[in-house]
Amino acid sequence: MRVAAIQHDIVWADREANFAALAPLVARAAGEGARLVVLSEMFSTGFVVDRDDIGEPTGGPSSTFLSEMASRHGVWVAGSCPETAPDDPRPYNSLVVAGPDGEQHRYAKIHPFTYGGEDRHFRAGDRRVTVDIDGVRTSLFVCYDLRFTDEFWALAADTDLYVVPANWPSSRREHWMTLLRARAIENQAYVLGANRTGDGGGLAYAGDSRIIDPLGNETVAEAGVSVTCAEVDPAVVTDVRARFPFMQDRRG
Repeated sequence: MRVAAIQHDIVWADREANFAALAPLVARAAGEGARLVVLSEMFSTGFVVDRDDIGEPTGGPSSTFLSEMASRHGVWVAGSCPETAPDDPRPYNSLVVAGPDGEQHRYAKIHPFTYGGEDRHFRAGDRRVTVDIDGVRTSLFVCYDLRFTDEFWALAADTDLYVVPANWPSSRREHWMTLLRARAIENQAYVLGANRTGDGGGLAYAGDSRIIDPLGNETVAEAGVSVTCAEVDPAVVTDVRARFPFMQDRRG
């Protein structure tokens, strides 16, 4: 399966402007043969964590945009957005994966970023999620989750590809790149990291999006706004794990 990481700038808290900017990038990725197109964390608003009105209902404008793009181009499209549930006005940081036939899957970010105040305005999820996308077992995480090795390991045996959209600032870019590669190598699976670029909320973002294979080899995004594609093959995951059976030696 061909996958794409869209590295993009985000207009702060302006959904319609972001939809307009992203639509041609999704079209480009689909035109390059991608079956799964991944946008950044909080792709429609930026990482707004200091407002109580940023949430939208499940099935709101952001997830509707994802489904419209998926249907129009016949691909899967993923990105995270702030979605509320009826029992609480605080949103989840919800990674929505929209399929070409209208289905949607959701993963609520398990680890809100307390250092940035996300925990004060967002709820934490409590469920890991893996989705079968064209035969590729795809496990979903968001940004700060990347620092928590145990979450990835818990799904490793049934994962071919980890997807990690992010708003990871330039000041810690080495952490981002190192952790993505580490998660791929230690779990012997593909990792796709889609990070934003530009400036927002007083922070600068370098992008540094990449797609990493089970041995740690990387396909790296160009600087600025870009579409980065690579092939993901579950047979490669199976082969790597058979040739280097490290996972069976894990204790606990």
